[in-house]
Amino acid sequence: MTFPAPRGVPPAGARFVLRGREVGRGADGALRPVVMAVLNRTTDSFYAPARVPDAGRAARAAEVAFAEGAEIVDVGGVRAGTGPEVDEAEELRRVIPVVELVRAEVPDLLVSVDTWRSGVARAAIEAGADLVNDTWAGHDPALVGVAGAAGVGVVCSHTGGAVPRTDPYRVEYPPGPALTPGGDGDADPRDGVVLDVLTTLRTAAERAVACGVPRESVLVDPTHDFGKNTWHSLHLLRRTDALAGLGFPLLMALSRKDFVGETLGLPPEERLEGTLAATAVAAWLGARVFRAHDVRASRRVLDLVAAVRDDAPPLAALRGLA
Repeated sequence: MTFPAPRGVPPAGARFVLRGREVGRGADGALRPVVMAVLNRTTDSFYAPARVPDAGRAARAAEVAFAEGAEIVDVGGVRAGTGPEVDEAEELRRVIPVVELVRAEVPDLLVSVDTWRSGVARAAIEAGADLVNDTWAGHDPALVGVAGAAGVGVVCSHTGGAVPRTDPYRVEYPPGPALTPGGDGDADPRDGVVLDVLTTLRTAAERAVACGVPRESVLVDPTHDFGKNTWHSLHLLRRTDALAGLGFPLLMALSRKDFVGETLGLPPEERLEGTLAATAVAAWLGARVFRAHDVRASRRVLDLVAAVRDDAPPLAALRGLA
């Protein structure tokens, strides 16, 4: 027996495919959001438990993440924020051995590399990476062409014009028109940031496709906190449905971010509950992929949201039947 989609449930996010594999589609045909585990080969990332000092331990961490429900691991070699300089040679030294180990030892785990440098992207793809996570919005314009030539996925992001490893300062976006269908209704001045994100991501995603990246392998990311203050990030979260409406699979990197901490008045170590609340909201509104430090907890939240949305069945349904 089939049932119509429940009323009031936002549309499911766009299909997501990497190297011919549909990500998030189970053997039962159910559609569940995807967890991308964070794996930082850095010494200074803002959340200390995500720092992995050597390649061997990083590979073990990837194994654990896969066992806990991650389908992708995102390997990064440079802290996103300000800090000591990390040149390309050092980034390669940190990242490439991990990609090679994960590819060899956890072959069913997809590998993403968090870099804005085309040289690092090229080497990572040669080592077996499936996705390039360009968190700095095409700062190196050659990067998307590298991904396209190899036929791997790419993340298109939004930073409001900020350059790598800078923090936002008094960022403003001009008020935008109403974002209701047809543009009718009263404009919400807060939608200026949403309009800027939509315009930027649409342009970047179409360029990626033109460069050879398969359309279903282009992720779009509003990139909370990058080039934004806490009000901007909160508003982007509440407008997740508009972002998902771009027609590309939507990535949300919400985990323990500053906007969560500032909203609740908490340091990174105490932001799990806030992260999971934001994750549930975004999943309900159509986001497909979630970059997460806490894989097991995120997986459980996303599975419950998928069941409530009626995208996937419960893993067991015995109460009152047995």
